[in-house]
Amino acid sequence: MKKIYTRTGDEGTTGLHGRSRVPKDDIRIEANGCLDELNALVGIIRSFLPSDDEWQELLHVIQKELMVIMSHVATPPGVVNPNVLHAVELTGRCEKEMDAMMNTLVDHGYFLLPGGTVISAHLQFARTVARRAERRLWTLNREHPLDKGILCFINRLSDLFFVMARMEMQRQNWPEEKWQKFSYKRKSAE
Repeated sequence: MKKIYTRTGDEGTTGLHGRSRVPKDDIRIEANGCLDELNALVGIIRSFLPSDDEWQELLHVIQKELMVIMSHVATPPGVVNPNVLHAVELTGRCEKEMDAMMNTLVDHGYFLLPGGTVISAHLQFARTVARRAERRLWTLNREHPLDKGILCFINRLSDLFFVMARMEMQRQNWPEEKWQKFSYKRKSAE
C-alpha cells in the first residue's frame, strides 16, 4: 500500500469483503466500528500491563480473534471468508479464565462503581464497549445472520472484562467502590 487514503469513501460509502460498497452508516460498518474500538481499547489495556503479565497472552489472542470477527462481519452473504473463526474455543477459554478468577475473588454482593486503578477502569470501559458491539451485532444478525459463536464470544468478553477489572482491584489491594447491594441479595437477607 503506497497511500493510506484512497478517496473512495469521500461520498459516504465504504467497501466490504468482495468489493461491494455500502453506506458508512450501514449496520455492518457500525458493528465493525464498535469491534475496532474494542480492539483498540484492549491494546491500550495491554500497554499498561507489564510485558510478562499473565493476561498479556490472553488479551493478544482476543485481539487477533476480534480482527477475524471483523473480517466476517464485513463479509456479505455469498462471499467466502478465508479467515477461520476460533470464537467458540475462545469463549470456552474465557469462561475457564473467569471461573479461575472468581474462585479467588471475594464475593462483593454489590453493584460497583467503575474505576479504581488505571487498568481496572479501562477494563470496565472495555466491558461497556463490548456490550455496545454486542448490541450492534444483534441488530446486524436480524438482517444478516452471523455465526452464533461470534455473538456468544462478544457476550462473554464483557463478562471477562468485568471479572478482570475486579481481579485487578484485588491484585493491587485497591478497595472496590460499592453503589448498592444487589436487590435479590437484599430480599433474601430480610
